[in-house]
Amino acid sequence: MLFRRANPLPRYRRLAGLVWPSAGFRRTARYVAHRLARLPGTPHRVAAGFASGAAISFTPLVGFHFVGGALAALLLRGNLLASAIGTAVGNPWTFPFIWAWTYSFGRWILGHTRGRETLPAGLSITHIFDNFWSVFLPMLVGGIPTALVVWFLVYFPVRRLVAGYQAARRRRLAKRARRLARSSPGADPVAPRESGK
Repeated sequence: MLFRRANPLPRYRRLAGLVWPSAGFRRTARYVAHRLARLPGTPHRVAAGFASGAAISFTPLVGFHFVGGALAALLLRGNLLASAIGTAVGNPWTFPFIWAWTYSFGRWILGHTRGRETLPAGLSITHIFDNFWSVFLPMLVGGIPTALVVWFLVYFPVRRLVAGYQAARRRRLAKRARRLARSSPGADPVAPRESGK
């Protein structure tokens, strides 16, 4: 198959790559930015899709982020593939911080201000869904306004990135077309005419 490794990585190396990318986080982020910028569609569609996926990652709907991101992207006329890429904002490295923020923020909104509240010990996806009133609801209440803020924080930089990439690509294509036109005078509409003598 095209682009498949000649020597496949062992399973433990592939699993480790999910937690810590072998190329490093900076190179991985640059790769994601290039992939995002090259997606088909207007800058708004790509940015709205990615922002929808990123925003939905701040809700406790773990396991439904792809579906939630896709629905939000459809409502906002965003790109569905960009929304799937955007859900990568929620990952094993960021979830502890996201959950801690949404839980404490949600408890504050709900008026549970007795002392400093931290996440319950041994918090897991199962624990979130099994404790609807004490864990899931505060995380949802704190996650929704956070998701709205994240959507706007992500949308505008991604839109600028995609617009810049597409404008640069159009300039490159126009430059290449002019170069090809100059190299083949028969196809050049501004080639000098014969004098007819």
